[in-house]
Amino acid sequence: MSRRILGLGILAVLVSTVPLSGQRRAMTIVDLIDIPGLADPRISPNGSEVLYVRTDTDWEANATVSHIWRVAMDGSGTTRMTNGEGGESSPRWSPDGSRVAFVANRHDTEHNQVFVMPTRGGEAGAVSEHPTPVGSISWSGDGAWIYFMAVDEKSEAEKAREAVNDNVFRYEEDKRPTGLWRVPSEGGAAERVTEAGLMVRGYSTSRDGTLLLVQLAPTALYDDLLNSELWVMGPDGTGARRITDNHVGEVGASLSPDNRHALFVANTNDELSDFYFNQRLFVVPTDGGDPVSVVPGGSFDVNAAVWSRDGRSIYFRANTGVRQQIYSVPADASDAESAEAVTEGDHSVGAWDYHPSSGMHLYAVSSSTNAGDLWAMTGSGPARQVTHLFDYLAEEFLLPRMEAVQYAGEDGVEVEGLIFFPIDYQEGERYPLVVQTHGGPPSSDKFRFARSSNYETVLAARGWFVFKPNYRGSTGYGDDFLRNMIGNYFDQAHKDVMAGVDHLIERGLVDGDRMAKMGWSAGGHMTNKIITWTDRFKAASSGAGAVNWMSMYAQSDVRIYRTPWFGGTPWSEDAPIEQYMADSPLFDLHKVVTPTLVLVGENDERVPMPQSVELYQGLKHNGVPTHLYVAPEQGHGWVELQQRLFKANVELDWYYRWVLGEEYEWETSPVHPDKKAAVTTAGG
Repeated sequence: MSRRILGLGILAVLVSTVPLSGQRRAMTIVDLIDIPGLADPRISPNGSEVLYVRTDTDWEANATVSHIWRVAMDGSGTTRMTNGEGGESSPRWSPDGSRVAFVANRHDTEHNQVFVMPTRGGEAGAVSEHPTPVGSISWSGDGAWIYFMAVDEKSEAEKAREAVNDNVFRYEEDKRPTGLWRVPSEGGAAERVTEAGLMVRGYSTSRDGTLLLVQLAPTALYDDLLNSELWVMGPDGTGARRITDNHVGEVGASLSPDNRHALFVANTNDELSDFYFNQRLFVVPTDGGDPVSVVPGGSFDVNAAVWSRDGRSIYFRANTGVRQQIYSVPADASDAESAEAVTEGDHSVGAWDYHPSSGMHLYAVSSSTNAGDLWAMTGSGPARQVTHLFDYLAEEFLLPRMEAVQYAGEDGVEVEGLIFFPIDYQEGERYPLVVQTHGGPPSSDKFRFARSSNYETVLAARGWFVFKPNYRGSTGYGDDFLRNMIGNYFDQAHKDVMAGVDHLIERGLVDGDRMAKMGWSAGGHMTNKIITWTDRFKAASSGAGAVNWMSMYAQSDVRIYRTPWFGGTPWSEDAPIEQYMADSPLFDLHKVVTPTLVLVGENDERVPMPQSVELYQGLKHNGVPTHLYVAPEQGHGWVELQQRLFKANVELDWYYRWVLGEEYEWETSPVHPDKKAAVTTAGG
């Protein structure tokens, strides 16, 4: 099977669930929030069992809690292994399979530490006593050590100042870096592996346990990702030598079985001479030499990669637009046509583990009817389902049909997206529409279960079409498509969104007089642009969206992506101020007539709250109906359960009021049954 399988991407494939009886019902917001999470699957050393993390809601605590579960590879014997009050994460088998390490914060620990327990049950004990929270754990090859990453401890001088409330800090300059440590697996004093002051962005251990591959950056600042490099060193950090020297951010790096090469992923061109491309897969010699692009051209957006058992080939997971699959390619390949699909179908492959000794792949598959159960595949054999955590979704709920759609952008370039049909869809009828634009913007919406904060399944259950366009700037469609934003953020992207809307109207699916627009992060940027560019939407919701790119450039914790969009910084000589202004919706807010909600996290560093304040003040001053809702203490996403429920309620209320002219009854949580109180809390 060759690269030609991606031709399926141009087909409008329908995925549907037809009710078999009257027992299935429409999904509510709480149903959607309550869907468990399944993450971090790990195959046991002998290949017979799997560890994974299951996350469930706890409405009393207004949060989610995660525990570690075990299941046999044939799907039998599902068992919860941990039950700590604060939850656990990051399960890791010891090399001999007799023990499991994990991360937890338990009663007798101040914050996350490394714990170890016998595989077949027994008391777990902390083996680390680190002064800062630990994470990213892995075993050494001989099982004697457990590596972990942790933020550097405050100095004694800093602690002394803190004790007397002398708390002034230097903005950005006082960010503490993360170091790599190791602790004896039986417990004891931890040893620092990497040099103090350097930022560890990631690491991996060689299969034979004799080497470490570490991604080191000069500081903890996000923008210094481009200044990170890969280093090879001994298991105790000695003998370190740098193996890359470029201006790209290498991620997901690992050593070949013979330790002679390393692979990594970076969003650069094939020559590693420029930034902001679909992510490539590279191989670099560990004894010196230039990296080589293994699947050049940018037709794949590579997310992760692993070496095969013998190192002659590489498996990688890639986004190709509305689908995400696993592929195989010879390690010495020099053309994308050498890649062969390992998985196929209208789905997205998520969490993934590879077992070299057996050649087994274990991966989560998210589709229109399943939120990510684990499947296993060995060689060219058939895939088999391992977990059945999400079978209940198709059995209990009426789920929307999903369709991939293709249409021409304003300039004739083909654009792709996904639509969710109303559950009660009748051919020939037109329905209200909610347009949702994804974040990133270097990302894409894919075939997967609609469990996001955009609650597509709930909207479809209430009789709405949902449209998710992969507008210009999205990944998986080649570099030209992605880089359309270079030098001009809003060149074709917003036009692609509206061309898709017109396509759905022309198909007779959507009522063009009953439409709403929403999105978060880059999806919020798009919402802010759309409401200044057209009055066709009757309501909008802007989540964590930028409105003034000049102030945003300085406020945000990341600038490396933004500089290419506008052709320079706003404070450089000959700064492209005109481009910053042209792409900033702030300066066109006088054109807006669409009632618009604004939502943001109080502590958002990525798209800071002042952006939402500028938008809100402009809309309010110009008489546009608006509210600004701020989630206290939240960053670039609302994670508390009540906040997530509030977001869905307040947006649905807004759409019902302004698009449909109807009253909306707020849904309440299991611990908050008073509907009147919930509506009052919303502030009208």
